[in-house]
Amino acid sequence: MRRSSRAATLFIGAIFVAVIVTVAVAAVWFQHAVRTERSYPAKMTQLVIPKGSTFSEITAQLQNAAVIGDPLAFRILARIRHAEADVRAGEYRFGPHQNESEILQQLQSGGAQIAVWVVIPEGFTSREIAQRLQDAGIGTRDEFERVFRGDSLLVAGARTKNLEGYLFPSTYLVPTDASPRAVARIMTVEFLKELPQDAAARARALGYTVPQIVTLASLIEREAKADDERPLMAGVYFNRLKLGMPLEVDATIEYVFPEHKTEITRADLQINTPYNTYRNVGLPPTPIANAGRPSLWAAFHPVRSLFLYYVYKGNGHHAFAKTLAEHNANVARYLK
Repeated sequence: MRRSSRAATLFIGAIFVAVIVTVAVAAVWFQHAVRTERSYPAKMTQLVIPKGSTFSEITAQLQNAAVIGDPLAFRILARIRHAEADVRAGEYRFGPHQNESEILQQLQSGGAQIAVWVVIPEGFTSREIAQRLQDAGIGTRDEFERVFRGDSLLVAGARTKNLEGYLFPSTYLVPTDASPRAVARIMTVEFLKELPQDAAARARALGYTVPQIVTLASLIEREAKADDERPLMAGVYFNRLKLGMPLEVDATIEYVFPEHKTEITRADLQINTPYNTYRNVGLPPTPIANAGRPSLWAAFHPVRSLFLYYVYKGNGHHAFAKTLAEHNANVARYLK
């Protein structure tokens, strides 16, 4: 009995010692991997972390780029620091011979970041884009607004009044040290790429300049919800312009307010501004938003019809009408 008890004690003791040794070895390995080891990166290394990457994907990318040498230790360190959700997508430049703890810290703080991903949604105004860029840590809203309002662009031989409507909505990798004018150039270059190749010829055939068609595209962007209705809505605008009818687009009035309005009132319809398409015939003086590809295409390719009116009927679609009587019936039916 005593011999059996002694053997059990020795066995438990051996397991305990083995556990202690294992923990000690693991601790030494971990400390070496994340703090002592500095052979990575071997040289200045630059890489782009795609937007939406998981932490496992980021770790694999860092290993493939030879920024870190031990992905397991790196993942453990991130778990200990609760840092997996803090890593920012973007472009980074890592100096040579850093430990993994320093690399993770730079990914969390953005200290090594040289470019950030910025998403500009379709239909954003230049004011909203300026705010989005400020929120991303690139300059200030006022600086961007001054450039967006003060600069112009030569489009198909016509000079625009400012950059509203020409800051193409997309996802951009923007250098953190980019000036407002440099950022504007990135977006306007993308706009020129996205214009239909036959934009000038199409505009002439429609009887307008390219900037005027871009202005019309911005109305479509703010009013339409379904892509298949955009060319039909463009046709409505061209029909009304041809007849000398006011366009009566609520979004043009909303544009003059500093903040978004969920509902345009009767009093708003009387505002004295060139953007009031209830009081003024013709297009507003500039675009009222930055249109995406579907709205741009629709503006240059309107559907021919006899429709002069539309009203929102829900589920992202509109009811179109040829006469005021039909339109009033649609209003009574859908805007109860």
